[in-house]
Amino acid sequence: MANRLFGIFPKPAAMQEMSRVYDLKARLDWGEPALTIIDIRDRQMFNESHVMGAISMPIAELLRRIQSALEYERDIYLYSHTDEEAVEAASQLRAAGYKKVSVLRGGVAAWKAADFQVETGMAIV
Repeated sequence: MANRLFGIFPKPAAMQEMSRVYDLKARLDWGEPALTIIDIRDRQMFNESHVMGAISMPIAELLRRIQSALEYERDIYLYSHTDEEAVEAASQLRAAGYKKVSVLRGGVAAWKAADFQVETGMAIV
């Protein structure tokens, strides 16, 4: 039955350098778990509210931490306070050898505006 359901819903679009929250949500809903969502804001902001399933890697720690945590072929979505900051971080990751990096445009604010679930501290909203 599950295989028939996947035939009904179209496969999500391929990953782009800049992604809309709807693109990421479609991948998550489709069941493509081979991706990582990274919030590069500071931990206090992360704890206040973040995209469901995101991990915290503040920008100051990003390169050091990611190289020991994720393989270079991993699909990575990242976001920050501003798209500009996220674009800069994505450029740094690509320069370090990560091939599949996408900026989640609008970050957690866009995620909330689309009425998708966010986590706050330990709660899901």
